[in-house]
Amino acid sequence: MNVFITGATGFLGGELVVNLSKRKEIKKIYCLIRATDEQEAIQRLKKIFTFHNDYLDLNKIIPVLGDLYNEELTANLINKKELKEINVIVHSAANTSFSRIFDDMVVKANIDGLNRIILWAKQLENLATFLYIGTATICGKDIQNRVVYENESPDLKASHLVKYTYTKMQGELLLREHLPEEKILIARPSIIMGDSRKLTPRSPVILWALATVNSLRLCTFNANSTIDIIPVDYAADAIVKLLFGQRKYNVYHISAGKASASTPLQVFDAIESQFQDLPKFKFVPKALLEQMKKWAKGSLNLYEELYEYSDYLEYWEELFEDKKNLRILLAGLEPYIDFIELGQVFDNSRLLEDIDIKPSKPVHEYITNSINYIKKIKLLEGAIDF
Repeated sequence: MNVFITGATGFLGGELVVNLSKRKEIKKIYCLIRATDEQEAIQRLKKIFTFHNDYLDLNKIIPVLGDLYNEELTANLINKKELKEINVIVHSAANTSFSRIFDDMVVKANIDGLNRIILWAKQLENLATFLYIGTATICGKDIQNRVVYENESPDLKASHLVKYTYTKMQGELLLREHLPEEKILIARPSIIMGDSRKLTPRSPVILWALATVNSLRLCTFNANSTIDIIPVDYAADAIVKLLFGQRKYNVYHISAGKASASTPLQVFDAIESQFQDLPKFKFVPKALLEQMKKWAKGSLNLYEELYEYSDYLEYWEELFEDKKNLRILLAGLEPYIDFIELGQVFDNSRLLEDIDIKPSKPVHEYITNSINYIKKIKLLEGAIDF
């Protein structure tokens, strides 16, 4: 079997390529990598494999220079003779930004880039499976406080909190437009955060939001809202097992499900003892978020409710040398707060029935593995990047 993977140097993609590299059934793994030359591409691959001391066999793991944003990508891939025997495509690459300033780039990567990969895939005579890494959150924001099932998406009437989830929904539709159902496998992870192993996570994605709330300590969301979060190692293991397993469906949630879902209260209870020098976590109404923004601008009226938490305001004054920094953090954090408030849990019964895998650990049970990493996250950089 020969595999082609996109996003191999990313958060989930990095775990996938390492996991796939250990499968004896696979002869070659071709990795689409954005780089100026082959040497740079090899260095990026080495960084992925050395991160957790995994072995990189460059006879098996082969870089392919390419960029989802390049309009010539389809033609370039068609012209590579070594790719004509590809049996499996794993499309993990995506622009995952929640920031509206990156919406155009999100569309170009997640829809236009996917389309270029699909048009090439249609030329492959030996293609058996196109594995598309989507997201369970394509269900949109209208479904709240209940279990969400695979057959509820994609729904063209769904409204979305961020452009990312919209593009991932459109990606599924695009895939079905061009490829036969028997060649399509769609994995929809829920929110991926951290690593359940006692290892440094590959990326601060989502952990940035946790680190930011941990820094602020005033939580403008429901303490008991249900959150469906899984670690990256579980996501990668489940996806690879699906790829090689006997499947009854072609769409699966990779999620915590009802058995392993958590709440913000459980998560912050788990980490609070690790930050004893900070104020206690306090959950307050979401309406205070707007007041926090006004306070950061210096325009909050003196009679507003936020002033009841003067000890937190004093703490912020000391923490942020410039209130502008708080405004930046709140702008980056707001989409994550909106997702928390949805209270969505993604049914994972298909996954647990079809492959040999146990339920994920709840996030509040494994998150302490990432405490040292959380302490090192640069909050302002993350607010701009994500």
